[in-house]
Amino acid sequence: IDLVEKTNPDRVVLDSLSELRLLAQNPLRYRRQILALKHFFARRKCTVLMLDDRTAEPGDLQLHSIAHGVISLEHLANDFGSERRRLRVIKMRGLKYHGGYHDFTIERGGICLYPRLIAAQHHRTHSTDPVTTGLKELDALLGDGLFPGTNALMAGPAGVGKTTTAVRCMIAALKRGQNAAYFLFDERLSTLMIRSKALGMDLQPFIDNGTLQIRQVDPAELSPGEFAHAVRSAVEDSDASVVVIDSLNAYLHAMPSDNFLVLQMHELLSYLAQQGVVSIMVLGQHGVTGDLRSDIDISYLADTVLMMRFFEAEGEIRKSISVIKTRTSDHERSIREFKIDQDGISIGEPLRGFSSILSGSPVYNASKDHLMALRGDDKDGSK
Repeated sequence: IDLVEKTNPDRVVLDSLSELRLLAQNPLRYRRQILALKHFFARRKCTVLMLDDRTAEPGDLQLHSIAHGVISLEHLANDFGSERRRLRVIKMRGLKYHGGYHDFTIERGGICLYPRLIAAQHHRTHSTDPVTTGLKELDALLGDGLFPGTNALMAGPAGVGKTTTAVRCMIAALKRGQNAAYFLFDERLSTLMIRSKALGMDLQPFIDNGTLQIRQVDPAELSPGEFAHAVRSAVEDSDASVVVIDSLNAYLHAMPSDNFLVLQMHELLSYLAQQGVVSIMVLGQHGVTGDLRSDIDISYLADTVLMMRFFEAEGEIRKSISVIKTRTSDHERSIREFKIDQDGISIGEPLRGFSSILSGSPVYNASKDHLMALRGDDKDGSK
């Protein structure tokens, strides 16, 4: 009290209340001392911060009733990866605050807080005209292409071409002069760069001119709140019109201890939709042929679902693509073959010779004349 009257501070920190609790020796005297301090500071224009390490008996909430605001900080240790920190505003008199848990990290220079994302609070007007994917055949499959404010889910087994198709759609936006952000969970950044360049989709020029941001994400070191903050920063600070998440499997696997990840992903997709962003998500499925399964069914969140599958025709493994869901247009119901080579992605005409599609193992029964020529084939399809 003597020091406060002498210096007249704007802010006072008591660190920590456990020492005052020890000095008081009994709960009644401790409460009286805290009340005396409260009455003393009530006559002064200063903010008092009291730190408590929770050494009191469990359920002791006497101090909560005295304080105007209560902020709880938690430190969680995962089975693998870095620790997670989060805070929650339990009480704040006279103020409307954001409830729930908010992730935060301690960095060099201070604390970085990642407020819980509430999509309804972030809305801006945007164009609703469809944009091309860069492939007219894929636009035909989708009906009119991709619409701003929607998200597309590309599902299929490993190696079928999900990432390459997502990169192709992203490059079409970059060539239109838009900005894009790519969040890479699965493979290394160098591998993505080398493979894309070999397929005629060099990403380096777009990185150099600042229109493309690629972030190699280490899932073991990232919390859901920090990831949502990174996406928000790409959209609001870098004006990204296309956001690619590759892939959802790694995102969900890396944070098994965090509950309600699907709800957080729903909130993130709703935010991107209200910002007019085209969101592209990659989802890997278990297996190569037959009944393919995913770790989690997130297709109900997607506005557009593209299914990519392997199929066999005359002893050759080929790839097919189809659209099974679109909320924004009347999409094509057919199955088209596609191939990936040094020229990028090529999509053929609709194939009508499939059977047993719903069984999970489609069989192509028509002649080879309708299939695309692979490398080493002549134009008529013969070796």
